[in-house]
Order: sequence, then C-alpha cells, then structure tokens
Amino acid sequence: MSKELVDEYSFLPKLCIMLQEIEARENTAMELAARAAYESIRSGGLLHVFATGHSHMIAEEMFFRAGGLVPVNPILNSSLMTQEGALQSMYNERKSGFAKEILEEANLKKGDTIIISSNSGINNVPVEAAMIARELGLTVIGITSLTASKSLEARHVGGRKLYECCDIVIDNHVPMGDGILTIPENGLVTGGASSFSSFFIAQRIVLKIENCFLAEDKLPPVYMSANIPNGTEHNATLIAEYQDKIKFLY
Repeated sequence: MSKELVDEYSFLPKLCIMLQEIEARENTAMELAARAAYESIRSGGLLHVFATGHSHMIAEEMFFRAGGLVPVNPILNSSLMTQEGALQSMYNERKSGFAKEILEEANLKKGDTIIISSNSGINNVPVEAAMIARELGLTVIGITSLTASKSLEARHVGGRKLYECCDIVIDNHVPMGDGILTIPENGLVTGGASSFSSFFIAQRIVLKIENCFLAEDKLPPVYMSANIPNGTEHNATLIAEYQDKIKFLY
C-alpha cells in the first residue's frame, strides 16, 4: 500500500497567501523600517543587515546586487553559516557574548539602522545583537516569526527574544517549524518558507526606501547589473562613496 504524498502542488498557493498576508498586515512596519533606513542613509549612514544560519541569506540578498541599494552593509560571519559546519554554526548562534565580537567589527554608528532576521528569534546571537545595536543608538528592525517565537522558550541568558528587543518588528508570517506543508505519514513540516518571506520583506523595504528618495526629487543609489552595458562604470561612481564604510565592498 503506497503512502499518502506531500501535497506539493499546494506549495505555490500557500506561499502566495503567506506573502499576501505580509503585504497586507506588515505594510506599516515596513514603511517605518524604510523611513528609518532612509533617514540613516540621508544623514551619511548605512543600513546594516545581520542574521545567522539560513537567515543570513537576507544580508546577501540585499548586498551588491542589481537593483539593490549601495549603502547596505552586510554583517557576515562565516562561523554562523552552514557551509563552515552546519552543527557548529547552530551552536555558535547560541553562544552568549559572540554577538559583541561580531558587531565590534561592523562599523555600527549612532543614527544608523540595522535589520536583524531570525525566524525563531530565541537564540543568543541575534537577541544580543539587537540589544547591543540599540545601546549604540541604532534603529533596530527585527524580522521574525511571531507565531514561532511566542511559542518557544528563549535560549537567551536573560530570557529575551528578538521581537522584544527591537524598535520595529516585522512578522514574517511563517508557521511553527518553518514549513507550510506536512508529510502525511508523520506530520513533520516541510516546504521551508522563511527564506521566501525574508527576501520579500527585504525587497519591499528596499523599494520603499527608493520611493523616499524619489519623493524628495533625489535619485536613489541603486546598483546596475555589471553584466549590461555601462553597468560597471555606473556602479564604480557609487561604490567610491561607500567603499571605506562597507567591509565587503572591495
């Protein structure tokens, strides 16, 4: 007797529903995030982006890409990424005190804005990063699953969760377990969704920041693809303005 299959064809409609929920219910929070980032950039500062594990991809998504903003500083630490050892990266994001080491090299300035993404929002590194950034005078934007975070026990030594340590919280509307489908045989969740939601939120914030520039009759500092005519030349002018502020812009 064959086992019941995962309903793979419902993945797309469920994903679309999730993104539509974000668009409808998180628009105000995304507007606030964009305005904060715009004010930071207009004042000569940066929009920093930090996350751990798979969530770190939001930092790469927002950095040095065609159509993306130039003044984005990705805070990337290889020991928090799965390619440097999946289990070790999991243990590292639970280490108390590690966020301080990472952020000391991130060029954070008072008045800047930082996005911190963590689906569960319960581990030491993202929580402490948010607390440190606020102490330094940055506007802290948290992207997290409120459904998951409020249902889980905090691993942070002080019992804090990411959404409790941010100025602006954007719910990614991802259900518990980071999946929107289930395996019928055992009920395990599958069909990972947090990367899709994080990328969507990131791009919506970028678009809103660009509109802040345009609303004041300014052109936003946006990369062209380096693979189309004049792309490299266009980018070089913008890079020159920010190269000394962004660690990975070399």
